[in-house]
Amino acid sequence: MKPRQRLFLILWLAGIAGVLSFLFVDLSALIAMIPRPEGTQPTELPPILIKILAVIQPGVLTTLAVLLGVWLAPKIGLHSPAAEAIAEHKPFLPALRPQVIPAIVTGLLSGVAIVACWLLVRPYLTAEFIARAEAFNVILPPITRFLYGGFTEEILLRWGVMTLFVWVLWKLLGRREDAPRSACFVVAIFASALLFGAGHLPINSALSGGLTVPLTIYVITANSIFGIAAGFLYWKRGLEAAIIAHMFVHVVLLAAINLA
Repeated sequence: MKPRQRLFLILWLAGIAGVLSFLFVDLSALIAMIPRPEGTQPTELPPILIKILAVIQPGVLTTLAVLLGVWLAPKIGLHSPAAEAIAEHKPFLPALRPQVIPAIVTGLLSGVAIVACWLLVRPYLTAEFIARAEAFNVILPPITRFLYGGFTEEILLRWGVMTLFVWVLWKLLGRREDAPRSACFVVAIFASALLFGAGHLPINSALSGGLTVPLTIYVITANSIFGIAAGFLYWKRGLEAAIIAHMFVHVVLLAAINLA
């Protein structure tokens, strides 16, 4: 097996581990807490079928994201240093070590910023949504937060989407240049961060029974804050830095939930 194929397998297994962690979520309870119009009944599906359907789409998207990253990242100077070292049968700790401290600090600060955003917007949210959001936080187990948030979302948004954005901008704006300009990376970071924030709107809309202006601003802003930080970590340090930072965001969120 060639190094690139091994790299694909390493990142794919990491992403799929996060996808499969959804099997630990009580999806029936999650569906039951979503408000429905008066007089309508919830769709009765076997729990096992609900779980299978819940992992198919992210599984396919994760596979595509890993393929895109493995193909395009080396062309534009983006890397997953530790995973690449393992794929090339080299020690991975020297590649991982420079990423750890910046990732932990960024993750902790981003987590605090997200909690601060919640406290600021909370007075403008309905009591029903706050109750459902708190119940959702209980339903979502730590293993899903760390594996899906840490591995899967970073592979999807940074390794896949951000890498693609940088490559497209380079091809559109810098065809005669040997490498993308810094501006391509900055635009891709902000675009993928906004997409990351917008990607959290559907579940919040479902929990609230519809989006309001304060809720929309909160969801996009809070998640984009970390998306921007993770994008810069991926660019300057490597994919593992973004993954570690994402995990430490959830360390802060879990601490805040338990304290609350």
